[in-house]
Amino acid sequence: MSNIEIGLWAFPVLLGMIFLRAPIGLAMLVCGLGGMWLITGSPNMVLSKLKTETYTTFSSYSLSIVPIFLLMGHLAGIGGLSRALFKAAEAWLGHLRGGTAMASVGACAGFGAICGSSLATAATMAQVALPELKRAGYAGGLSTATLAAGGTLGILIPPSVVLVVYATLTEQNIAKLFLAAFVPGLLAALGYMLVIALYVRLYPAQAGRAPRLALAERLAATLAVWPVIVIFVAVVGGIYTGIFTPTEGASVGALGTGLVAWASGQLDWARFRAAILATASGTAMIFFIVLGAAFFNAFLALSQVPQAISAWVVEQGFAPMTVLFLVLLIYLVLGCVMDSLSMILLTVPIFFPVMTALDFGMSTEHMAIWFGILVLIVVEVGLITPPVGLNLFVINAMDRDTPIRATWGAVLWFVGSDLLRVVVLALFPGIVLFLL
Repeated sequence: MSNIEIGLWAFPVLLGMIFLRAPIGLAMLVCGLGGMWLITGSPNMVLSKLKTETYTTFSSYSLSIVPIFLLMGHLAGIGGLSRALFKAAEAWLGHLRGGTAMASVGACAGFGAICGSSLATAATMAQVALPELKRAGYAGGLSTATLAAGGTLGILIPPSVVLVVYATLTEQNIAKLFLAAFVPGLLAALGYMLVIALYVRLYPAQAGRAPRLALAERLAATLAVWPVIVIFVAVVGGIYTGIFTPTEGASVGALGTGLVAWASGQLDWARFRAAILATASGTAMIFFIVLGAAFFNAFLALSQVPQAISAWVVEQGFAPMTVLFLVLLIYLVLGCVMDSLSMILLTVPIFFPVMTALDFGMSTEHMAIWFGILVLIVVEVGLITPPVGLNLFVINAMDRDTPIRATWGAVLWFVGSDLLRVVVLALFPGIVLFLL
């Protein structure tokens, strides 16, 4: 069996292990180590790689940003910033038809600006918004679907943990990726709000309205979210202008959210300890997946599979946009069975060389950033694509009274908005790149 054949056989083996419910990090680690052993015919390289790759992965300065962003998100939740964001958005939108659901999306976008995780954004905002949506008379399916979709903004609105990992894999500038994600993130939030507006007009019985607040109350609710604006500008602005490195910017953000939580009186020792433990647990999970991916990708490089696939695609003479949409379709399918980080780590080392071998009429750096944003959006769609989308189960676990089928039915409207946005951004790369 040739090295390329061994590399190709690794994919069904990997998917089989995932299907048998093996942790994705462990599955990639086993396939990577086993594949390298088969190719070299000796355990020596495997043992050497275990020693060096483990240290190299866990000591990576680029990845040190991940636990800090996770901690920032936990501290923001403790400080009540999620509730303040929702109340501010509801103050301006709640009296409209579907306004409370739109406010939930707006609050998710705001929270995503200080939390780089989709699942964390969805879970945190659900605690605040679900009771308010029920109180306002919203149907369970629309409520859970709105929060599941809004939660995906956590990995699109910068800062984003997934974008950090993508930047590390492709050796791209994190600040430029954050900047490129900003406009698509705003378009996502706007698209979700338009979906809600259309949905509640077609099904008016599934939505209610909150009372209209006086202007003074609206302004007071808006002023309450000033810490979010300050932290976002300090972190993203500081990184983009070069005042901070990404890790330093994340540290400033974590310090800022910690001070806000302390000033609010909500940050006691027990909550701080819980935030540290939750950060450590989340970081351990992410780093183990990254480690497994590092071994699996080293095995793929040894087998020459990415290079062979790239050469084959170029030889076929496919149009670059055809290849792009096929790759995005694969991501959409994988999103039904895998989480976003695992998809990025598993597929980018395979697809990125293919994309760089094609001519999209732009520089390699711009192509890498544009492709990264498109991948991020499609990964985001996978989080809410029935029947497996992770955000759907996270939200439904918090609302036991709503059947999962009701959530599936409503969330398809949001999936349609996402797919339309992918097509627009793929056809008009300037929307992603014009801020660079």
